[in-house]
Amino acid sequence: MTPSHPRISKAVIPAAGLGTRFLPATKATPKEMLPVVDKPAIQYVVEEAVAAGLSDVLMVTGRNKRPLEDHFDRNYELEEALHRKGDESRLAKVQESSDLATMHYVRQGNPKGLGHAVLCAAPHVGDQPFAVLLGDDLIDPRDPLLRRMIEVQEEHGGSVIALMEVDPAQIHLYGCAAVTPTGEDDVVRVAGLVEKPTPDEAPSNLAIIGRYVLNSSVFEVLRKTAPGRGGEIQLTDALQILAAEPAIGGPVHGVVFKGRRYDTGDRGDYLRAIVRLACEREDLGPDFRAWLRSYVTEEM
Repeated sequence: MTPSHPRISKAVIPAAGLGTRFLPATKATPKEMLPVVDKPAIQYVVEEAVAAGLSDVLMVTGRNKRPLEDHFDRNYELEEALHRKGDESRLAKVQESSDLATMHYVRQGNPKGLGHAVLCAAPHVGDQPFAVLLGDDLIDPRDPLLRRMIEVQEEHGGSVIALMEVDPAQIHLYGCAAVTPTGEDDVVRVAGLVEKPTPDEAPSNLAIIGRYVLNSSVFEVLRKTAPGRGGEIQLTDALQILAAEPAIGGPVHGVVFKGRRYDTGDRGDYLRAIVRLACEREDLGPDFRAWLRSYVTEEM
């Protein structure tokens, strides 16, 4: 079926955060470049966008983020050294990141929140729908969340957000959605959004996770959005307006995700993500799982 709305080709990845929860490791290294097994976290995010059919990636960066650009650029000296050694396997891994997508970069300047970071993408995106992927959430490639969100946006128009059920006691850590059902089990209509509510204030236990497919009308709303919680321009506040007034840019739907998600924004969850992914690797998993069983047994 031919989609009734413009096909999405652009992804925006905000990457201007300071990564203070990982100090001192992030004093001179962007948090997005911290390795998850043997690839930086940001590469998993770009690979997800590419797997969903998005060939144009804009990173919204800040000071000290030059290593991000270097990682997705060619390194001719390293490539030549590996070629001379005949190390074709490592050469392919080095070239993989520079061949993933057409990469673009823009500086956020004064970081004023996620909403402001998304607004920095307006000149590049134009009037087309686009995806936003946050680097702290890694989605397992076996669970194609972004591709499903794009399908929903192409069918319904407007914007689509990713939602996940969480323990109600943890909802204060997330944006939260008030929803109504649709005829599809994994799709809901979003009636309202609340940023980091208390459990008593939360309209549901559906938390917003770091994937969005947005109508370009969000830019005009963000330009008029006053700073909210934390003195920052909140993307959640703009989406709340779009949900309440669908005439502005179409409805807001949510895709309820029940797959595998790895949170790399918290130190404990970052370590757990590495262990899970390493255990599932064919080249590392068997030996690593055996060592892990032995280690856990000794520590009990």
